[in-house]
Amino acid sequence: MKDLINFLYRNHSLGYKLLLFLSTTFLIVYLFPKSGKFKYDFEKGKPWQSENLYAPFNFAIKKTDAEINEERKQIKENSVLYFDLDEQVFNAVKNNYDGAFKKVFPDSITLSNRSAIYNTGNQILNKLYEFGVLSEDYDFPANQTVIVLNNRIETAQTQFSSLVDQAEVTKIIKEYLSRNMLLDYDKQYTSLFFDIVNPNLSYNKELTDKALQDELNKISFARGIVERETLIISKGEVVEGDKLQILKSLEAEYESQVWSKSNYFWVVIAYTVLVALALLMLLLFLRKYRRKVFDNNTKVTFIFFNIFLMILITTLVVGYNSQYIYIVPICILPLVLKAFFDARLGLFAHVITVLLLGFIVSNSYEYMFLQIIAGIVTILTVSELYKRANLFISVGQITLIYIVAYFAFFVIHEGSIESLKWETFGLFILCGLATLFVQPLIYAYEKLFGLVSDVSLLELSDTNTKLLKELSNKAPGTFHHSLNVANLAEAAANEIGANAMLVRVGALYHDIGKMKNPTYFTENQSTGINPHDELSAKESASIIIDHVINGIEIARKNNLPDRVIDFIRTHHGTSLVYYFYMKEKERFEDTDMASFRYPGPRPFSKETAILMMCDSVEAASKSLKEPTSSKIDDFVESIITKQMENEQFLNANITFKEIQSIKKVLKHKLANIYHLRIEYPE
Repeated sequence: MKDLINFLYRNHSLGYKLLLFLSTTFLIVYLFPKSGKFKYDFEKGKPWQSENLYAPFNFAIKKTDAEINEERKQIKENSVLYFDLDEQVFNAVKNNYDGAFKKVFPDSITLSNRSAIYNTGNQILNKLYEFGVLSEDYDFPANQTVIVLNNRIETAQTQFSSLVDQAEVTKIIKEYLSRNMLLDYDKQYTSLFFDIVNPNLSYNKELTDKALQDELNKISFARGIVERETLIISKGEVVEGDKLQILKSLEAEYESQVWSKSNYFWVVIAYTVLVALALLMLLLFLRKYRRKVFDNNTKVTFIFFNIFLMILITTLVVGYNSQYIYIVPICILPLVLKAFFDARLGLFAHVITVLLLGFIVSNSYEYMFLQIIAGIVTILTVSELYKRANLFISVGQITLIYIVAYFAFFVIHEGSIESLKWETFGLFILCGLATLFVQPLIYAYEKLFGLVSDVSLLELSDTNTKLLKELSNKAPGTFHHSLNVANLAEAAANEIGANAMLVRVGALYHDIGKMKNPTYFTENQSTGINPHDELSAKESASIIIDHVINGIEIARKNNLPDRVIDFIRTHHGTSLVYYFYMKEKERFEDTDMASFRYPGPRPFSKETAILMMCDSVEAASKSLKEPTSSKIDDFVESIITKQMENEQFLNANITFKEIQSIKKVLKHKLANIYHLRIEYPE
């Protein structure tokens, strides 16, 4: 049990990575759409590129959306309207007719005319209530079928035009009066019927809608069946018309069968394997090429979190409306990773993410091509992210690449630009604007994950920061030396393509440990008194060496990033405090060299190696008397050659060619510092 606990303790970092790997894989697979993938790609109007395709099983040919919509339209146009009849209304109207007639038509009218007028009124009432009078105006087609119900029992079936609305009452009265030559009594009739006519039909919307929905539900979404082993399409045949619809039907049927309950488990396992392979490749890349990142669980978590975040956002957008897929700013991922790590890691993680997104989006080849090209452009164009102008220019270039590549794909697919969707270009512009959100996002990530970017380095390079102010007050000579080293190191870094901002910040802070005992360092001895005269060589060497340890303590106390502390730790490597070692050796022949050697470690990057060279050259240059170009050249060569002989750059990924370029820069800069001029003859 004890051995197991010790094993788990020793490998807790790998255990955390395994848990992170499994949880990220599970979450990504969970986000994937719950539908299978048809193994053939086809496009309307393009030749079928695969082998002859035979039906793998019986399936129905699905109707197109246009066909289904046309059927829906026909059913709605031919649907039946239901109206409820109140038969008591007509009986009441008939009863009221006699009393109202006597009031409107006095007894003075002759008997024959009175009889004709009375009968005409009955004819009008019968016409009005033949099918019924509507309670309100309805906007239905005149030829639409109407069923009149009395207590849910059908009493009549007619067209909507047969029903009478309020506006038609006057028209029907005049029609019958004209027919019976009684137009002289128009006003009396109108007055009579205005008082007694009441509507007896009301629209039954609930029953009408239910009947319509029942008819719509009867619509078949298929038109025919393709039998198994039937030839669907031959190689080279153009995908169009009925062939296109059959292929779409097969694709839909295939996907629905793939994700059936019987094999759902195996499909999920297959997706899990593919996602796990992609994430495993990322972990192997980190382990082989970015070991420091791999060993830092926080950084690995940060990378996996960003990949998952991009997949989550894309899934949500696709779920809402797949037309907006290009509005997702995928290029934020390589921008963020390049800001905190490097371009190679950013591009690799971007490609892995785009490959995973291929399972989610439609037309995956086009999408992946666009996003990978955009990611490459992002890595190549974005430099010095802390400069706002650079970010705007790079985002503009990324947006342009999106537009150009999409335009090319569209022309290839459609063969013309007549049906080009210009609104898609607007989505690319919005995507570019969303990419600018990377600046506040980087700031948030710095606070959440404790990482450092070039933006933070720019803030640290300000000489008015609290720590550098303190250095300039306590050790002004060291502060001046640090400024000179920063200028030399920045120029050297620019020459070989290293991170100039990082090396400048590292140079500014590399000697902050000298604040603890500033007078023990020659650059701060302004009075001519050297406190080392009162110490043994071993004690003096200990004080000199301790400025590295003191610097690390001060840096941690002031929350400097680890990337900056690395410069403090490595700027002397494992070199020897040569002056005091030789002084001690004069007294004791068997002096232990280890007591006079810096603890290290040696520089392990281009930037830390640059600082070691520039620091040694700048410090030693103060001892040059009557410097000339040849003296400076020999001086620089001897110092850096000695560092190389002592294997100080063995762990740094720096080449001989780059070291030669750094020497050239240092020689040129020192010549400018000492204002060397060509000596003209008198």
